[in-house]
Amino acid sequence: MDKIITISREYGAGGHSIGQQVAKELGIPFYDRDILKETVKTSGFDPDMVEHDQEDVSATNFFLKSICSFSDASFSDTQNAIHDVQKAVILHFAKEGPCVIVGRCADYALADFPNVVNVFLHADMQDRVVRIARRHDLTDAKAKDLIVKTDKRRASYYNYYTSKKWGDAAGYDLSLNTATLGIDGTIHMIREFMAYKEREHEKI
Repeated sequence: MDKIITISREYGAGGHSIGQQVAKELGIPFYDRDILKETVKTSGFDPDMVEHDQEDVSATNFFLKSICSFSDASFSDTQNAIHDVQKAVILHFAKEGPCVIVGRCADYALADFPNVVNVFLHADMQDRVVRIARRHDLTDAKAKDLIVKTDKRRASYYNYYTSKKWGDAAGYDLSLNTATLGIDGTIHMIREFMAYKEREHEKI
C-alpha cells in the first residue's frame, strides 16, 4: 500500500523533525518547504508573495496591499490563486508516490486521494516554549507569544481554506501529544499505525 502521510502541527510540537524522520525511516520523500519552492516555480509569483501566503491569510492580504494597487477582489483572487497552485503541487507530489507532507492544508487537499493518513501533532505549552526558546534564543515570554501568534495564523489559514477545524481530533486519523510521547515515541506511534493500516489493507 502506498504510504502518504500528512502532518498538521502546533508550532513547537516538533512536526517538521518528526515528519522528516518518519519519511527517512520509511524510505519515502519528505515535503515541507519544497512545496513553497515548487509553487513559486509553477506559478511565477514573487517568492516573497508566496512566502507570506504560507499558512497566513492575513499576512498575504497585508503584503499584497503593500505592493499593489489592486482592488480588494484582486487581493483575494491572487491569494486564492497561490493557494490553488499550492494545492496542485501537493497533488502532484502525492501522485508521484508515497511521501510525508507537512502543513499547508495537505490533508484537505488530499481528501479524495486513496491511502492517506492524516496526523495532528500537539504538545503542552511549556514543552513547546522550551523548544522554541532554545531554537530561536528567546525568553520564555517571547517564545510563548510567538507560539500563540503562529498557532492563531495556522488555524485561521486552515479554517479559511477547508471545511474543517484546525486541531479538531475528529478530523484526523491520529492526534498525538509529542510532549507525552516524546519525539521518538511519536515517530514510533506513527510507524505502528502505518503498519496496522498495511495489515488491514492486505486483508481486503
